[in-house]
Amino acid sequence: MNQKIGLKVDTSYSLNFNLPKRVKNRIKFIIIHYTGMKKESSAIERLQDPKSKVSSHYLIKRNGEIISLVPDLFEAWHAGVSSWKHLESLNKNSIGIELTNPGHQHGYKKFSKKQIFSLQKLLNILVKKYKIKGKCILGHSDVSPGRKKDPGEKFPWEILAKKKLSFWHNLDEKKIKKFREKNFLTRIDEKLFLKNLHKIGYNNVKKFKSRKNIKYLTLAFQRRFRQSLVNGKIDKECLLISKNLLQR
Repeated sequence: MNQKIGLKVDTSYSLNFNLPKRVKNRIKFIIIHYTGMKKESSAIERLQDPKSKVSSHYLIKRNGEIISLVPDLFEAWHAGVSSWKHLESLNKNSIGIELTNPGHQHGYKKFSKKQIFSLQKLLNILVKKYKIKGKCILGHSDVSPGRKKDPGEKFPWEILAKKKLSFWHNLDEKKIKKFREKNFLTRIDEKLFLKNLHKIGYNNVKKFKSRKNIKYLTLAFQRRFRQSLVNGKIDKECLLISKNLLQR
């Protein structure tokens, strides 16, 4: 397989997956994660440890090396409790890609250029093979807001979008920046923002009724689409971005 696709992928299989094999057209999403552990070696061991009950299809190391942990057509255990649009438990319908990064608990850092380069190559192959749309390449925090933060605000979604490997707004960030923080929304506008998020795909909107949970949902949106300021507060800039995304 690796020779045919022209991408060097090391194989180091994990037993953490479900049987039977999936049919090819069931794969509709790619979900990006970070490992969230201090040591890269420890993260790989955890993804292979049956006791951990977690895995992913691929892991991309800091040096750009790609490891195949679970074959694509098997259901890896990477998304957990998750939802997007009308679907839940997205392990059934997705391929999971982990990138080595200590995460928010252990000194969150920028992803390496080699990692992103390898990720782009891998995504290009998977998108073509499984006919996955750019809007269906998601972060773990998108499908599990409040529970997960990865891949986080340092992940280059905008760069991937320019290569049609994600989606992003087309607003001038310098111009819309004036609408942040000082322009907090009325309850009516806030409801519109949450409605927009539901249309985008955040399927948890109806469950997020408390102020605390609305904040979690807003944080997930900001980590994805307003990365320069992640504060959990809904302002006019967030509303404008959500409206623009629906027009894309």
